[in-house]
Amino acid sequence: MSGWPTATNENGIFRVVTYNLENYLDKTAKKGSVKSPESKLKIREFLGAIRPDVIALQEIGSTNTLHELRASLASERLDFPHWEHVAGSDEDLHVAVLSKFPFAGRRPHVEERYTQNGQSFRVRRGFAEVDVQVNPRFSFTLFAAHLKSKNENAQVGADVLRLEEARLLREIIDVRLKKSPDAKIVVCGDFNDTKKSRVVRTIVGAGKHRLVDALPQASGGEAWTNYFEEGGRYERIDFMLMNLAMARCWRSERSGVYESPDWKLASDHRPVIAAFCAL
Repeated sequence: MSGWPTATNENGIFRVVTYNLENYLDKTAKKGSVKSPESKLKIREFLGAIRPDVIALQEIGSTNTLHELRASLASERLDFPHWEHVAGSDEDLHVAVLSKFPFAGRRPHVEERYTQNGQSFRVRRGFAEVDVQVNPRFSFTLFAAHLKSKNENAQVGADVLRLEEARLLREIIDVRLKKSPDAKIVVCGDFNDTKKSRVVRTIVGAGKHRLVDALPQASGGEAWTNYFEEGGRYERIDFMLMNLAMARCWRSERSGVYESPDWKLASDHRPVIAAFCAL
C-alpha cells in the first residue's frame, strides 16, 4: 500500500528489540541520576547498528526524555513516529515503546494491584500493550514489562513481589488470547530473573498458549544480558518471548543478543533482538 512504512528489507523482515537503558533520566528525575552524553551517544550507536523497527524500552524517564531519545535517533536515520509511554507507581523509571509502524490499539496497564501480607501493591512500572500494524495484512501485539528489581522491600521480599507482577502479566496475556486466540504476541522486557526461575516460567505458561524463547537455538555468541555485580555473575534477565502463532514468523538466524566490547558504556544491559517475517 502506498505510503505504508516498509519493513527493513524487501523480504518483509522486521526487527523487534528490547533494551533496558539504565537510568535514561534528566535533571527533573527525583532519583538524582542523569544519563550522561557519552552513554546516550553509545545507545544511539548501538541502535543505529541494529536498525530496529520496534523497540521496547525500560528505565526511560519522563515523556520529555523519550522525545529527546526519539530526536537523537532521528540523527541516525532512525525515525519512530509512533510511541507509547507507560508510567506505573515508580516516579522515575518507566516503560516505553517506539515504532516505525502505527499502533492499531493501546492498552496500558498501570492500575493493576495484588495483595501480599495484607498489603495492596500497585504494579511498579506498569505494562505496555500495543497492537503493532506492520502492514495492512500483518499485525502483532507487543507486551513490554520491567518487573520488580532485586532491591529488597521493607515489608515483602523482592522475589515475592516480582512473582506477583509476573502473575499479573500472565493474566493480562491470557485475557488477550481468550479474546483473540489467533493473535500473534510478543512479550519482552527486563524480567529481573533468569530462565529457570518461577518468574519467567510463570510468564511463559504452558499448553497451547505457552510462550517460546526468541533467542537462537544455536548461537556462537553468549546469551547473557546483564552483569549482576552483587552476585559477581553474568545473567540473562532480559527476554523476548512469543506465542506459537508469532513463532511461525520468527527468523532465529537473525535474532540474538547484541554484542559489543564496550556495551557497558551505554547501559548495564545488552539489547535483545528478534527478527520476524511479515510476508
